Amino acid sequence: MKKLFLILIPLFFISCAPTVKVEAPDKPVEINMNINIKHEINVKVDKKLESVMEDNEDIF
Repeated sequence: MKKLFLILIPLFFISCAPTVKVEAPDKPVEINMNINIKHEINVKVDKKLESVMEDNEDIF
């Protein structure tokens, strides 16, 4: 009886071991990215340079 008990206990613990399955998904992975990029550019012009630009509108 003792021998049977010693054989059954390890079998009991082996049969209760958890299993991990790694499988590839059926559908492709979909990544949705919504990106908003806003740029704000501030240009400060010196008063003298501004007057030169107004005088020479053909160049600019």
